[in-house]
Amino acid sequence: MDAPNSLVLAVIGVAMMLTGYFLYSKFLAKKVYKLNAEFKTPSHEFNDGVDYVPTNRYVLWGHHFTSVAGAAPIVGPAVAVIWGWLPAFLWVTIGTVFIAGMHDMGALWASQRNKGQSIGTLSGRYIGPRGRNLFLVVVFLLLLMVVCAFAVVISNLLVAQPGAVIPTWGALIVALLVGQAIYRFRMNLLLVTAVGVVALYALIVLGDSFPVTLPDEFLGLNPNGQWIVLLFIYAAVASLLPVWVLLQPRDYINGVQLFIGLGILYGATLIATPTVVAPAINNNLPEDAPSIVPLLFVTIACGAISGFHGTVATGTTSKQLDRETDAKFVGYFGAVGEGLLALGAIIACTAGFQTVAQWEEIYSSFSAGGVPVFVEGGGAIVNSGLGIPVSLSATILATMAVLFAATTMDTGVRLMRFVVQEIGEIAKVRINIYAGTAVAVLVAGALTFSQGADGSGGMLIWPLFGTTNQLLAALTMGIITVMLLRKRRPFLPVLIPMVFVLVMSLYAALVQIGNFFQAENWLLFTLNVIILVAGTWVLVESVVAMLATRKQDPEPEDDALTPDQKLTTG
Repeated sequence: MDAPNSLVLAVIGVAMMLTGYFLYSKFLAKKVYKLNAEFKTPSHEFNDGVDYVPTNRYVLWGHHFTSVAGAAPIVGPAVAVIWGWLPAFLWVTIGTVFIAGMHDMGALWASQRNKGQSIGTLSGRYIGPRGRNLFLVVVFLLLLMVVCAFAVVISNLLVAQPGAVIPTWGALIVALLVGQAIYRFRMNLLLVTAVGVVALYALIVLGDSFPVTLPDEFLGLNPNGQWIVLLFIYAAVASLLPVWVLLQPRDYINGVQLFIGLGILYGATLIATPTVVAPAINNNLPEDAPSIVPLLFVTIACGAISGFHGTVATGTTSKQLDRETDAKFVGYFGAVGEGLLALGAIIACTAGFQTVAQWEEIYSSFSAGGVPVFVEGGGAIVNSGLGIPVSLSATILATMAVLFAATTMDTGVRLMRFVVQEIGEIAKVRINIYAGTAVAVLVAGALTFSQGADGSGGMLIWPLFGTTNQLLAALTMGIITVMLLRKRRPFLPVLIPMVFVLVMSLYAALVQIGNFFQAENWLLFTLNVIILVAGTWVLVESVVAMLATRKQDPEPEDDALTPDQKLTTG
């Protein structure tokens, strides 16, 4: 296959995802989930001003998109293109349209219909108490991986790109002011957005001019360790604040800024039209590269389908949905946003270099790809297309990656607190928000620093992230399938993707168990066995629940809603 122009990939990919949003999501909303604007959402029913807050759908989209995106849709594609650009491109585009958008919208709908409950609690209702307990194990381990690994990813970026320090932390001040402007002073959203975005980009220019570095050693910690401690402190505080104070406005303004960042990358691609130098199918793989099947489908998790999305959708987003019909925009289009980021990462990592030889030199091993390759390749495209200096181009993309990862990290801590509290309920132990947050941060911090003061332990369980993430996505789709079967609605749009993702996840888990055993990596081997057993058990419980729906009476449809279940305004 001749080397394609990157613009062709961008146009085809964007067109596929937008077609999915305008056509397929409409089918899902009307025929499968039957979203009802009159249904009283949990944000109205339990409005407490802290976690349950009715939110403008554009603001909520910003929260959901930036919370679920993180660094994973950059890291995954940046690694997976080692097999060639074509498999990564197909998985990202087809996965976003037919699996990720459906999964995210479905998780939001499922939680709405169950008082904003988390996916762990929903598993208890629809597949039984044993399934719930094991489901929580998988969710907790996944969140632990996200929080630990993203703390390390952020710290590495802040050390490697010191120009991103000022915009990263300055964005928090901007977000606090945006929150006050929107909720306390009721200022015009468009005006607040414009001022906030200008402030963020001014901080990026300022940060590029004045890079910030930490001391080589402080209290026995190198710069990486120091940043990690500061990040955990920030995440703990952010997870305790009411969502409208920092979480919502930070995610919203970051979401707008990040979409502008994607616009800059895609705009530069449109002007520079760089050639994709990477092969469509790489037949010259490094010796350490694993088989493309099933590893492609777990290496690229976020950006094609991600179980973490369901955790966020049912953990925080569902508690802020103003109208149930907003789930289409927030959920499906949130997945599209992440798919566009993954597509941008593919282009940056395959067309951001001059020759095939240069690309092969970078991808000399399976672990060589990652955020630094995205920043380097993307920075070269932005410089070539828009004439922005290389240093500033790299700072823009590095800040974009850091802000994505940071919003996911603090949301992850909040969700870990929810899971800890749920586990406490099962054990009949009352755990308040402060104790739950402390447990989450201490466990994550202990693992992160378990291998040394540089925080390298945070990446220890990263090899399991993709597999666990996809397994959780499959189990979430299993719960959605049970709900649809109970309501006698079309379920194949959920069941078919569920089976595919499940098979690939279990296959990858078995492959990794063998690899960990041969390497005598007993920690990862043990965790993998726990995840595999828990996931398989939940799967069996889900199948039993699906079969049991045949003997149950159909659940009432929307036209049977009582006045208490209907949303009234004014």
